[in-house]
Amino acid sequence: MRGVVERLDLEGLGIVRLDKREIHVPFTAPGDIVEIKRWRKKKRTLIATEYEVVGPSEIRTEPKCPYFGTCGGCLLQHLPYDEQLKFKSDKLSEILGFDVEVIPSPKIYGHRNRIDVVISTNGIGFRRRGTWWDVVDIEECPVFGKASGKVLRSLREFIEDHKPSLYEIGKNRGFLRYVVIREGKFTDELMVNLVTAEGELPEEFPDYFDYADSIYWSVNRTPSDVSYGDVERVWKKEFIRERLDDVAYLIHPNSFFQTNSYQAVNLVREVSRLVEGEKVLDLYSGVGTFGVYLAKRGFTVEGIEINPFAVEMANRNAELNGIDAVFSVGEDKDVKNLAKYDTIILDPPRAGLHPKLVKKILKDEPQTIVYVSCNPKTLKLNLNELSGKYSVEEAVGLDMFPHTPHIEVVVKLKHKVWL
Repeated sequence: MRGVVERLDLEGLGIVRLDKREIHVPFTAPGDIVEIKRWRKKKRTLIATEYEVVGPSEIRTEPKCPYFGTCGGCLLQHLPYDEQLKFKSDKLSEILGFDVEVIPSPKIYGHRNRIDVVISTNGIGFRRRGTWWDVVDIEECPVFGKASGKVLRSLREFIEDHKPSLYEIGKNRGFLRYVVIREGKFTDELMVNLVTAEGELPEEFPDYFDYADSIYWSVNRTPSDVSYGDVERVWKKEFIRERLDDVAYLIHPNSFFQTNSYQAVNLVREVSRLVEGEKVLDLYSGVGTFGVYLAKRGFTVEGIEINPFAVEMANRNAELNGIDAVFSVGEDKDVKNLAKYDTIILDPPRAGLHPKLVKKILKDEPQTIVYVSCNPKTLKLNLNELSGKYSVEEAVGLDMFPHTPHIEVVVKLKHKVWL
């Protein structure tokens, strides 16, 4: 069955209408003529699984990555970057109900500072799109940069020399499971973290990565297919560093940091620009990305985060930068007296704000809220819940994730009494 891609859905899949049905086709562009042979149903959506682009759209561009179309990481490399930005701006407008300008990423290749590479009997690379059991074997990841190729070559040399068993996905067997590569884009510091099952790692392992600034061996003692574990051993530096403007951050294998350092600079600048007053609560503060940056600029900052390790890292980052911000362990729903802060920064997980926190905000009525969201759909729900007392004063999108349908958005909310 043949049809034309009319537009992209919110997840970046092309929509083709066939016999009153909408079929969603990965890796296509508006204007593509597509021959669709098979599809599957995912919830209420029909997704093409076997198809061919028989007439390419005029807007298509040549993807830089040789694994595009099979690797599940990037979905939009076939679109020119200005088309990607238009798609993301339209996506925000459709979901939020108002126009949002999107700040482009300063770099669209070599921008990721972290990749989690699967080590398996099926290959060393990333999940094949639409599967959890298969892996696309890669030599280098263009969105991470040249260091990925160097690390993966070293890893393959280690495997060839020492013959450790590789993970069998779905059977929970095998020793080597993941290699996680992290890089300080503004510091050129490199971290290699090998994640294994329980077992013995040859003593020569770190010799293969002597160019890295930090080398970790982590052990995943669970059956879960995840790319982290308990730190078994570290060689060389305990941390690498990243720098956003004049603020330095410590990076640990088990700590989260914004994955696009070049755009993270714009993100912290935008948040800083939108903050009002002097006293700031950084809720969901993580490792202090926003809080430490703001404290460096003279704001009085308190941070609250549920993850104790992230709190420890935030306080270390505060000490590293010589500022007095205080970060403590706590849950979003248990925050006390929001009214004593001039601005509340909210950077929740994809699920959005806890209902008890929404009620707390409406009760305490802080003047200004800066809401950072990686999920526009839950952001919209929270904006609706707060709309009785708060109005959107400003919103800006930031493309943290080029070549994917994902988009970060920052919204400034002002209590209606203070407008």
